[in-house]
Amino acid sequence: MSAMTVAERMSVPEFLALDDRPDVRWLQLIEGEVVVTEPNPLHNQAQLDIVFALESWCRSAPGRGKVMLPLDIGIDERNVFKPDVLWYPQRLSGEATRPFAMPGLAVEVRSPSTWRYDIGAKKSAYERNGLPELWLVDTEADAVLVFRRSGPAVPTFDVALELDREQELTSPLLAGFTLSVAELFPQN
Repeated sequence: MSAMTVAERMSVPEFLALDDRPDVRWLQLIEGEVVVTEPNPLHNQAQLDIVFALESWCRSAPGRGKVMLPLDIGIDERNVFKPDVLWYPQRLSGEATRPFAMPGLAVEVRSPSTWRYDIGAKKSAYERNGLPELWLVDTEADAVLVFRRSGPAVPTFDVALELDREQELTSPLLAGFTLSVAELFPQN
């Protein structure tokens, strides 16, 4: 299924009221428009590889936070995103409700229908609203784009990296975590 948007604008409360739609797991609100998408197998494999690596790292020592699969993240009054992978420095409480809080790390894996949003409107909104680190996994270029802040008080993503198959994915948020970028992409 390719991405499609509705003609009318929608508010965050209106979007959150769509719980009864059967395709709600594929919906995001981007700049006030509902975007529907369904990932492909390459997307899902990269997502699973990242979840496995992060979850293994989290479980290897106490206090390493929690990895989550897509959840509705309240960005601002026009945006509710559903990152492919989220990492929180601590476990979400049992009382946490939709939309959920901003994670410490959001990962977006390229889908043909939504990449323009990931690299454009979503990246900008994440940056404006304080996300510490964003990974954009480009399954067409076999690369990972990393955007992060060099410190908690830095107002924008001031570090931008493009990692290719020969490099390791690391993060100052995840002490000791490494993932070979090549592991995210099938061999040619």
